[in-house]
Amino acid sequence: MNRRTFLTYPIVSAALPSISAASVVLSRIPSPETSFTGESPNIDFTADLPAPGTLPERWICGSSSCMDNQEPPIQVHWYNEHTAYLRQNKAYNYEAPFMHLYFGNRRILFIDQGYTQLRHDWPLRDVVDNCIAEWCKRNHRNVEEMELLISFSHLHDDHYAGINQFYDRPNTRYMGLTHEEMIGFWGMTNYPEERVTLDLGSRNILIWGSPGHVMSEFAYYDTYTQILFTGDMFYRGRCYISFWEPWFASMKRLMAFLETYPVTHVVGCHIEISRTGEDYPYGITYQPDEAPWQLTVAELRHAYEVAQTIKEPGIYFTGSVFLCNQTRGTTTVDKNPYAYD
Repeated sequence: MNRRTFLTYPIVSAALPSISAASVVLSRIPSPETSFTGESPNIDFTADLPAPGTLPERWICGSSSCMDNQEPPIQVHWYNEHTAYLRQNKAYNYEAPFMHLYFGNRRILFIDQGYTQLRHDWPLRDVVDNCIAEWCKRNHRNVEEMELLISFSHLHDDHYAGINQFYDRPNTRYMGLTHEEMIGFWGMTNYPEERVTLDLGSRNILIWGSPGHVMSEFAYYDTYTQILFTGDMFYRGRCYISFWEPWFASMKRLMAFLETYPVTHVVGCHIEISRTGEDYPYGITYQPDEAPWQLTVAELRHAYEVAQTIKEPGIYFTGSVFLCNQTRGTTTVDKNPYAYD
């Protein structure tokens, strides 16, 4: 199998035609093989939901002198024993994106890979491999038997640059860097309306399209923790909305989703606001009084209410996020990402 065929071979094989139909009930795709020859039984990811977890009071947020920064290049926080969140130290890159590790009985999903390519400059591969080894030891698994799936939220390089560090890793699949390869990775045929179910081995991740920030973006929902990941289309900071109508449609899909599924936290890719609502300057490498990473369902709903009143380009503050409607262009590999009709 060549690289292009491998990249586009669907990871999931069952999907729903639309996320907006509240009456639709998800049917699970056939599970990957979950029987083990060792002593460890399968982990139950379906009982006593949502699985409890904790988020830190403070994330690594850089320092006034990047050269003198003493904190690790990547902060690892175990939300619970089967879920880890990582953040790039702002002293290594001002974007300081968050990354996700979800462990199932047979697969591990790693979402987003930060903004530094070279392993000797920023050891993402080593940190992730150590997390996997730690989890496998704790749960009596063999590292070699756990397939690692590497995906990202959207086509901006601060979310996939570090993927280079994993290209030679065994038993690893990674998402390609085109829109076609991205949707093909999930087996989607009706992006962005279609919702697919990724089975990690009794732990399901729901995935659907959420364009607007860019045209190639996904939302992820973990049924185990019930955490909703909204990427860069909605996060505690400057939500740069490149395409207003697709973004607003993505928000409507989120509102419909909330009618059916419970959500413990809403999380995005960055933090760019202080606890008092200050907008940190773009490119800053030190944010000493950051607001919490996680947002509430109420804050998401309120942002949607504000969005319904927006009729023209501009910056609108909801109290939690800045909705930057067609106000700034940035680098992307999407085709004509900021062309308007």
